[in-house]
Amino acid sequence: MKRVLEVWRAWPPLLRVGAGMLGALALLILLGPLGTAAPDAIVDPAGSALLAPGSARVAVRLADGSTLIAETASRTADGWAIRRLGEERLLDAGQVLDTRARRYWLGTDSLGRDVAARLLHGGRVSLTLGLLALAIATVCGVLLGLVAGWAGGAVDGVLMRVVDAVLAVPMLLLVLLLAAVLRPSLLALAVILGLASWMGVARLVRTQVMALKRRDFVLALRALGASRTRILLRHVLPNALTPLGQDAALRLGDLILLEASLGFLGFGVQPPTASWGGIMADLQGSLAGGWWLLLFPGVLVACTVLGSALLAEGLQERVRHLG
Repeated sequence: MKRVLEVWRAWPPLLRVGAGMLGALALLILLGPLGTAAPDAIVDPAGSALLAPGSARVAVRLADGSTLIAETASRTADGWAIRRLGEERLLDAGQVLDTRARRYWLGTDSLGRDVAARLLHGGRVSLTLGLLALAIATVCGVLLGLVAGWAGGAVDGVLMRVVDAVLAVPMLLLVLLLAAVLRPSLLALAVILGLASWMGVARLVRTQVMALKRRDFVLALRALGASRTRILLRHVLPNALTPLGQDAALRLGDLILLEASLGFLGFGVQPPTASWGGIMADLQGSLAGGWWLLLFPGVLVACTVLGSALLAEGLQERVRHLG
């Protein structure tokens, strides 16, 4: 533990802040859903739709298996008196199985679903999508950048023109086009986001490989008769990956933001699966308002992007310090 604290203190401040923010978000998203309701549970939409943050209600479970969400519920001599939607209603004692107080700390959406539960479960979906897309973009970018940088000549020219052509299309437009063609499942969205963001990785790796293949240790390995595969995989590739940590941190924030944008536009993960962008999209169908549907997921997306940017800046400072 002491060693861990020493390593933590040795990190640059920005690296500690960024890692702390992302670590806290990951811990909240992993453990938070264990104490919340199901994110897609719809209970009495008429009585629980678009409740403001902090609203307190009483869940009245009836003998017929249904549940009513009431403002108040009190026991009377003849049964139960509940107030629901501003109206008083009397229920026989035999109709009511039990009552339970509920508080919606972050409000509810237009279907009466708990926003806090949807944010925590949706965070798992959004972060999983971002990490899968990042892995796909990294693998594709590293492979193409390695080939282009090592081969050079016509191969490099063709691959870089492909990169330039894809980069000429705005990323959001490219992602929307792919999402419209492919079915927007979780895996399909990860593939779409990954295929729309590998170009920067390819350029970065290509630049590193082109510089490394002229270094003395590579020339010496060639002179000693080492195979091209051995040189590439054991010597060039590990050195070319050094700056990818910073790039991956920045790219993760961009992918989370892009996924939220897709969800808001209706091209993201489809209902009833929750995601941060999908929660914000619920605001579009809420004619009565619901500012919290935009604020809370927006804050989580902003914290993720900010944490990723600080982590990337801290990694760059760390590499500079070690160099």
